[in-house]
Amino acid sequence: MNLNLSFPFANNMLPHLTDTSLSIAGKVILITGAYGLIGQTIALSFLHQGACVILADINTGKQREVENIVSDIFPDRQFLFNTLDITCEESCQNTIHAVVQKFGRLDVLINNAAVDAKFDAEHTSNTHNARFENYPIALLRNSIEVNLTGTILITQYACRQMLKQNSGNIINVASTYSLVAPNQNLYDFEDGQQRFKPVDYVASKSFIPNFTRYIATLYAREGIRCNAILPHGIFNNHEIPFLENFARLSPLGRMCDRNELTGPFTFLASDASSYMTGSLLSVDGGWTAW
Repeated sequence: MNLNLSFPFANNMLPHLTDTSLSIAGKVILITGAYGLIGQTIALSFLHQGACVILADINTGKQREVENIVSDIFPDRQFLFNTLDITCEESCQNTIHAVVQKFGRLDVLINNAAVDAKFDAEHTSNTHNARFENYPIALLRNSIEVNLTGTILITQYACRQMLKQNSGNIINVASTYSLVAPNQNLYDFEDGQQRFKPVDYVASKSFIPNFTRYIATLYAREGIRCNAILPHGIFNNHEIPFLENFARLSPLGRMCDRNELTGPFTFLASDASSYMTGSLLSVDGGWTAW
């Protein structure tokens, strides 16, 4: 049999099409902790992709800076800035009300707000370097209030709205330290100064995987999905000793570029992940594979 196959495209190449399920255009997405590194990165990406984004954060000092960036590029109908304290019930309630009042619904909640001891150039001086046996219990209580209680609180109010809609999607931002202990060698710069990733972040973030499963299984038959993303080591002008340690300890041999988060977040926020709930998506350069 002589088959005559012809293609109308140059070089016998079919056109490349992006699956429409990956589109988040028109989705109403609430991001907590929206003025931080991850929050700003995904907020701008989502806006560029046509989503309606609510940028919610307690840090009013940074709002003007972020608002200027967003308002210069996108129309007012596409975004909303909101002051949100996730540890305050009234603040959570008011935020969800403001979202629904402007956009009519809430499609996606991204639980990104958190207290974290960072080791980039901007934050290192603010990190408490006490070892576990001397770590102040007040700092632990504060992290639990934000990272655990606050996450539950804003999720409660989001779920109430999503149940009214019979649909919703929750993305929890966990950490590699939700799964494994910190390798404290990462924070040893051999300069005679002790540094440690403190217990407060590990304790408060370790609940995220099971909280994700709890929400996922509780609401699976009511149209609400819940997954978690686990990033690690996002570059933000870290100093050379930290970068060298990270490269030595990471399978990929480098830190994450912030823009490498947009694909995974877009996937979880889109209908392309519609058969995923209760899942943990690691974006850690293989850190938890060792």
